[in-house]
Amino acid sequence: MAALQEARLEPMISASNATDAAIIEAFAGIPALLDQTPALILRGRLLDCDCLLGPASHAFHASIRQGRIVDLTPSPVLMRSWRFAYRASVTAWAEYWQPAPRPGFHDLLALTKRGEAVLEGDLHPFMAHLQYFKDVLALPRRHFAMVTS
Repeated sequence: MAALQEARLEPMISASNATDAAIIEAFAGIPALLDQTPALILRGRLLDCDCLLGPASHAFHASIRQGRIVDLTPSPVLMRSWRFAYRASVTAWAEYWQPAPRPGFHDLLALTKRGEAVLEGDLHPFMAHLQYFKDVLALPRRHFAMVTS
């Protein structure tokens, strides 16, 4: 009986690990995608901050200068401060990056309302540049859908 349960759980665990890896890889690729989007860099030209973004289990420290992500380092990084953090579950990111996300998974603030994401710290830079962050964090949507299908 225990062997049967383990056999059933194995594909779920490996699928979960594959999804985790795809989410982490997608986050690591955001700076390159942003560099290919000059209009978005222009939108964030007044933004200079350090923040924590990504999956709750494997967030990234992002240093944003004049709208560009100049450094994206996997956490934890000792003694590194951040102004705000936006972290969501791996399943929330996977749903958010679908070509047509379901209601409640279509927007960063909707994810926080559902309890799938946490927004904490000094919210001023996030809210002042909300559309910038929504667009930056949606950049992997097209690429993520191709990877997972």
